[in-house]
Amino acid sequence: MTAEEIRSVLQARPFRPFTLELVDGRKLSVRHPEFLSFSQTRRTIAVAGDDGGFKIVGVFLIQSIDMRNGKATGKSRRS
Repeated sequence: MTAEEIRSVLQARPFRPFTLELVDGRKLSVRHPEFLSFSQTRRTIAVAGDDGGFKIVGVFLIQSIDMRNGKATGKSRRS
């Protein structure tokens, strides 16, 4: 997985929540685009959790991006 691939999913509009699947089997949910940030070198990312904490992970440890479990971030409004 590359930083560019992750950034592409993160910047998609409308945003769809996704799960990062790591090579060791762990999964990190990204529910909002502000819950993931890249280091300056783009070699690591920080993913915020619902508990207020965060995990720092090397981009090279990300095996895949799962978008199947993504739910809409909100209802669209029609005038």
